[in-house]
Amino acid sequence: MLGKLFASSLLTFHSTPHCVTTPDIPTATPNNVLSNVNFSSGLPPNLFLGVCGSKTYHKKWEIYSTTQIESITLSDEERKKWEACREPLSAFDFDAEEEDKILGKAFGHIHSPYWSEERKREIPECETVNEVLDYLRNLSLSDDDIRKLLKKFPEVIGCSMEHELKNNVQILKKDWGIEGKTLRKLLLRNPKVLGYNVDCKGDCMAKCTRCWVRF
Repeated sequence: MLGKLFASSLLTFHSTPHCVTTPDIPTATPNNVLSNVNFSSGLPPNLFLGVCGSKTYHKKWEIYSTTQIESITLSDEERKKWEACREPLSAFDFDAEEEDKILGKAFGHIHSPYWSEERKREIPECETVNEVLDYLRNLSLSDDDIRKLLKKFPEVIGCSMEHELKNNVQILKKDWGIEGKTLRKLLLRNPKVLGYNVDCKGDCMAKCTRCWVRF
């Protein structure tokens, strides 16, 4: 994990034309998602000798997405929570940038059409991330299945366990008889079904990204 953070920090250092602790958000580049981590307080001071001189670095941790033009600035305490949440995601062979993107989209730091404007930014708790991942495993999804699911629907990590995940699995079982292997195939094809929480029944409620009408 430390290696990932260190590598991400180097990316930030080399990608900015001037040595600053709070660089301007880079211009968006289509089809090129990159989340850079500026973890200045965790790098050896001599890394910057001869380049930045005696420049003072503030304890600030930032993540940039060149596609969504969003930045995440975390305090030291929030950074520790964020790092803890990246650990369980590393089991699925995501790199540091992908882990940040998943957490960012799931918890409102990177814009996602799925949430519309209703998702407020929050710092995830490791217990929450582990709880969701354990639940997905209990649905007979392998780690490879979960990796594919997270790439299609990273927002699932931020969905409510009781009101959305468990409730929707029960609806699929009760109303459509979908469970077991059939459920697995459905989730790999359309994982967003786990986050549906609206049923307009033909009378549009303008929440189509989360409506059962899409099922």
